[in-house]
Parts: sequence; structure tokens; C-alpha cells
Amino acid sequence: MQDSLAPMEITTHSTVMRNTANSAALRMLPISPVALLTLMLLFVLVWFMQLNWRHLIPSDEGRYAEIAREMLITGDWITPRYNGYKYFEKPPLQTWFNAMTFAWFGLGDWQPRLYTALCGFAGILLVGYTGVRVFNPAAGLMAALVLAASPYWNIMGHLNVLDTGLAFWMALTLCSLLLAQREHLPDRTRCSWMWLCWASMALAVLSKGLVGLILPSVTLVSYNVVTRDWATWKRLNLISGGLVFSTIVLPWFVLVQRNNPEFFHYFFIVQQFERYLTPAQHRPGPFYYFVGVLFVGFLPWVSIAAQSVYRGWQIPRQQNGFTPVILLLIWSTVIFLFFSASHSKLVSYTLPVAPALALVIGLYLSGVTNSQWKRHLLSYAAFLVIAALIAHFALIRHGDAKTPNALYREFVVWVEVAIGVGFFLTLLAYWIARQLEKTTESIVIFSIGWFLLSTIVGNGHEVFGQQRSGALLAPAIRAEFSKLPADTPFYSVDMLDHTLPFYVQHTTIMVRHTDELWFGATIEPTKWIPTIEQWRARWYRAESALALLPPSLYEQLAVSGVPMKMIAHDRWRVIVAKP
Repeated sequence: MQDSLAPMEITTHSTVMRNTANSAALRMLPISPVALLTLMLLFVLVWFMQLNWRHLIPSDEGRYAEIAREMLITGDWITPRYNGYKYFEKPPLQTWFNAMTFAWFGLGDWQPRLYTALCGFAGILLVGYTGVRVFNPAAGLMAALVLAASPYWNIMGHLNVLDTGLAFWMALTLCSLLLAQREHLPDRTRCSWMWLCWASMALAVLSKGLVGLILPSVTLVSYNVVTRDWATWKRLNLISGGLVFSTIVLPWFVLVQRNNPEFFHYFFIVQQFERYLTPAQHRPGPFYYFVGVLFVGFLPWVSIAAQSVYRGWQIPRQQNGFTPVILLLIWSTVIFLFFSASHSKLVSYTLPVAPALALVIGLYLSGVTNSQWKRHLLSYAAFLVIAALIAHFALIRHGDAKTPNALYREFVVWVEVAIGVGFFLTLLAYWIARQLEKTTESIVIFSIGWFLLSTIVGNGHEVFGQQRSGALLAPAIRAEFSKLPADTPFYSVDMLDHTLPFYVQHTTIMVRHTDELWFGATIEPTKWIPTIEQWRARWYRAESALALLPPSLYEQLAVSGVPMKMIAHDRWRVIVAKP
């Protein structure tokens, strides 16, 4: 009888000890409330005040800003249009937010970035809150610091791209699931978290398509197979959650298909499946493409990544059989492998792994020893010295006809200042860890250093961005339009500029080369001109017209005697008017 009771006594004792430890942790913040509030206020200022520093850069930032502008001026919130053509490559959630932002605050550089900046900022708060509730307060603080200091999340959070919004809604899906699967939750609380999980998954689908549903589903099934924790399905609220999901996601798909019979085939077959399975998008990359992306994106934490994964894998199950860290690791693995296998690759695609990895690394940092952390800091101090030398000599000699060496020499100053700030704060963090033996404060300082490093480098890209954006040409073009009738055509001959229509606030008529607007041009063939000869005939007949040309084509047309008056130009574009 005594032998049979011994295991039960040990289990009960360990459970009591664990619950006691958790209760103590919940009562203790790893940093003073005043310091935490001050840190958050400063972070908010730096995070949001930089939105207007840079011009929009091609192609994504200009494209999605222009789609939102056209949605606002046409009043058609169902059928997205780009440059006047139907555009069904992506769902409209971010476009809706951007169009509303334009309606409230006008047109500018910061307005189309506000949605992604809010998503990026909310993602950091979400990760911190989840870490506190699922693990402990120290892990929550560390996870938030990890995500904020990661160049991947920081830079993407300040660009008008769809992947930041997708990553946030998928992070909310993941974190809601983690919060719903905690031990001893009242049924009503668990149900509320699961409804939020289903709702955020629907918003992820409205952000970028089926990946918002496929990736969480594959992750959960993979988790069940690995852990054999099939009881999770009993706590998913499948019926009511499915209703929540359908109520949010279906209306737009039904309405857009009703208004545009061609939508279903192009969106689901061409953009969702052929884009993934074939190289039709001309965005190739080897299978290991995203290894480098994640290495650079999580550069401040690379030296402790393996230890974080190993430590997290060893954490025991909850009493209900759920294992949060295993789910986080499988989530990251599934997303990484899914996009690695794709025939279309872009740097931003794997961004949804960032919140999950931040939670895993943050959990490790909450228990890191002072000696372990000091070794991390010394290695990064040495790394930054080497990085500064490599960046200087690599950039100082770079340049070509379209991007001259002078721009790289200007950019290298930003890089060196950024690395200098990171190096100084890394040394300060080391001093705090060694002399004051305050590991938490040292981690905070190190994180601030890397956040500022990536922020300075990202904003330094304006050296190139203001040239490529077309914003410098826009005043001359708009001045010319102000002299002409409102219906004056603006031709885009043999090229598609992704930012100029937004800055000029005028769509262009495609000539010969439709680029990614081929589908819209096929659906509405009267909106474009298939050949240069047809365009020249229109040009001669027009009383007034403007055209956007590549410099090489402008020279050919000028030699052939086409009447043109140059009103603006740069290395990539020439803008002419009909004399």
C-alpha cells in the first residue's frame, strides 16, 4: 500500500510546488512598473514617429497604397483595382484599413504604413501578454524584447506590405489558442479565447488568402501527431468557432464573386495554387532561402537559438496534456518548410514564425544565468566590430549607372552610425551584467541597442528610396496636369511604375507591357493599348497627354521624331507631355 501511494505523493508535491512558484512569479515583475512604463512610452514614440521619414518604395509599398487610394476615390469597397484594372491577387483587409486611413488623415507617406505599424506594435504587446499568462512575467517581458529587437519584425513593421498584417493575425490565432488551452480555465473564458482564435484566423484569410487557414490547421494536426495530444480537439469549439470564422470571412468572397464571375478561378487557382506550385511568378529561390532570412532577421538572438529550442523541448506537459512550447516549435517549423517548398519566395513570407520564436527565446532568457548572458554579449561586441569593417569596405566601392557610388557612400554613414549605437549599448549591457550583476536590465539595454540599430539602418534606406519612389518627379507632373483638362490620359509605355501613380494621384494607361496587370487587362481589354504603334496613333491625335517612358525608349522615340516635351526625368523614368 505504501509503495502504491508514493508516486501519487510525489506528483502531488511537485504540482503544489509548481503552482506555488507560478503564483510567486505572477506577483513579481522582472522590472519596476515605473521603468516598464517609461520604456514603453519611449518605444511608442520611436516606433510610430519614424513612419513619415521615408518615401514609399517599389513595389509593394506603392502598389498597396495606390490600390487603397483608388478604392477610396471610386467608392467600390468590394472590387479592388490597381492602376484602374481589376486586381484580385490578394484579399482586401489591409486595403480597407488603408483606404479608411486616407479618408481620415489624407494621402501621404505615413498613412499607408499606419496599419502595418499598428500590427507590428500590437504583435509585440500580444507576445508579451501571452508569455506572461502562459509562462511567467519574466518570459513575457523577454519575449516582447526579443520580438522588438529582431530586425525582421522591426523593419517589416514599418513597411506597407501584406505580410506584417498576416503575421499579426496569425500570431493572434496562435496566442489565442495557447491562452485557451491553459489549465483550469473556466469554460466561458476558454470559449472566448477560442472564438478570438477563429476570428483572427478569418482575418488572416482576409489578409492574404488560404495560408491564414492552411498553416494553423497543418500546425495543429502536426502537433497532435507529434505529441499524441488529441484531446485538444475537444477544446476547439469547432461548431461555434466555425460559425464565427464563416461569418467574418464569407461575405466579401461571396460579394466579389457575384460582382466578378472571373474572380474565383484567378484568385484560388492562379494566385493561391499555381503561385505556390509553379515558378510562374518568377520569384525563385533555393530550398534553404529562408535560412538566411531568419538568420539575419533574428541576428541578435542567433547565439542562443539552439539552447532556447533545446530547453523549450524539455518543458513537461500541462496537467491537461497540452504542451505550449512544442506547439510554438511546430508552428515555426511548418511555416518554414511550407514556404521553403514554394516556387515563389520573398523575404517577408516567413514573418509569421517571428512571434512564436520570440516566445521560445524569451522563455529561455527568463532563466538565463549571468555568466551565460555575458558570453553572449562579448560575442556580439566582437561581431559588431567585424560587421562594421565588412559593411564599410563592401558598400564604399559599390555602385552602377542607376545607383551611383555616391548613394552607397551616403548610406554607409547610416550603417556605421547604427552599428556604433548597437556596439555602445552592447558594451553598456555587458558592464551592467558584470559590474552590477543585473541580468534583466542588461537584456533590456542590449535589446534597445539592436532595435535602434535596425531602425537606423532601415531609415537610412531613404538614401535610395527617395530616388526610386518617384516622389521627386511628382510635383512637376502634377503641375503639368493642373494646366490640362481633367480627362487628360497618362500613358505608361512599356513599363509599370508602382509608386508614381500614388504620388501623382493619377492612374496610367498601360501600353504594350502589362506586367502584373495582365489579368485586369485581359478582363477589360479596352483599358490598355497592346502595341507602340497604336499608342503613337493616339498620341498624335490627342490634344493633350502625358506619358511615362523608360529612358532607352524615350531616346528611340525622340530620334524617330515623335513630338514630346520632357517635363521630368530620373535614372529610371522619363515623363513627357504632348506639345
